[in-house]
Amino acid sequence: MLRYLTAGESHGRSLVVVLEGIPAGLAITKEEIAGELARRRLGYGRGPRMRFEQDEIELLTGVRHGRTLGSPIAIEIANTEWPKWVEEMSPAPGEPSKILTAPRPGHADLAGMQKYGFSDARDVLERASARETAARVVAGCLAKALMATIGVQIVSHITALGAAASTSSQRPLPEDLATLDETEVRCMDPDATAAMVAEIKAAAKVGDSLGGVAEVIAYGVPVGLGSHVHWDRKIDGLLAQALMSIQAIKGVEIGDGFAVSARRGSEAHDAIYYDEPHDAYLRETTRAGGVEGGITTGGPVIAHVAMKPLATLNRPTLHTVDVVTKEDTVSFKERTDVTAVPAMGVVAESMMALVLCNEALRKFGGDSVVEFVRNHDSFLAHCNETPSVAQPAS
Repeated sequence: MLRYLTAGESHGRSLVVVLEGIPAGLAITKEEIAGELARRRLGYGRGPRMRFEQDEIELLTGVRHGRTLGSPIAIEIANTEWPKWVEEMSPAPGEPSKILTAPRPGHADLAGMQKYGFSDARDVLERASARETAARVVAGCLAKALMATIGVQIVSHITALGAAASTSSQRPLPEDLATLDETEVRCMDPDATAAMVAEIKAAAKVGDSLGGVAEVIAYGVPVGLGSHVHWDRKIDGLLAQALMSIQAIKGVEIGDGFAVSARRGSEAHDAIYYDEPHDAYLRETTRAGGVEGGITTGGPVIAHVAMKPLATLNRPTLHTVDVVTKEDTVSFKERTDVTAVPAMGVVAESMMALVLCNEALRKFGGDSVVEFVRNHDSFLAHCNETPSVAQPAS
């Protein structure tokens, strides 16, 4: 079983992630983790913080000479801006220099202030910030590395941003990832990319923000992850919860999702075939997104993740109320992006990796990577055998 916990605030000293359950012997380096964090900073329309925030990481525990020990792994991501925030974010008794009392619609500000009894929105926004996803990407990097040992690779791409959407049915393969990351908005479709960039420029000109949709695909996922037995073991339910937990996500669908509801049954499901030379069951379509009955089918696992426009605008115009005076006003402004949709796809990859990794560990187990891989290979070698027929009692 995989467990992880993130800690830290957006402008605090650092973010920390503690990850437990990764088997011993997994090769991992700071450079690999830094590479994933750099991918999270990608995308046209990101704010200035992405240019100077370097995500300096330190592997604190659980890794020795480039390999995991099987013990809890603690990793710190330092905030290179911390010197500017030492007084404002100090844990010592004192008072902030500025209290934020005009909560932003669409953010956790007001509900969090009401829930915890805060008078300063910063007490909420610092933890609610999507900066926290950097810690998730670190955890996801290790989950991806472990899943790669059994042939699972995860990629995302942007299919819609603002009013611009790709009409291409082409999906990126793992080998396309580097090329995809070099594009301006991590989109496979050149025409759609140009339209998305134009949308971002238009929104930036008037100080507005944009949302969009990422498609996340996991290739090489073995059959049998998840379960039909209990509601909280269904893999599609676990994926939906994990993906929905990403800041600003408002919609998740598995496979063709909502589109399936408008089709007749004859056109809604993935027909099953048997490939005798490879001793495998196949599905030629991906309407179910690689999940049936809460269990992975052995095909690509596919999810679509919809992100709303960011709640902080570069030209604050959203009507709100000052929580102290109760007077009408506009929401305060924090440093923000025009859009973070391209980066959201990278975070969604991490969340999918963490869910699949947890279920793979649940199914295959193993204290070491060698044992984990051996158990996986043994299962696959026998999972397509013809089931034995129960004999009637004499």
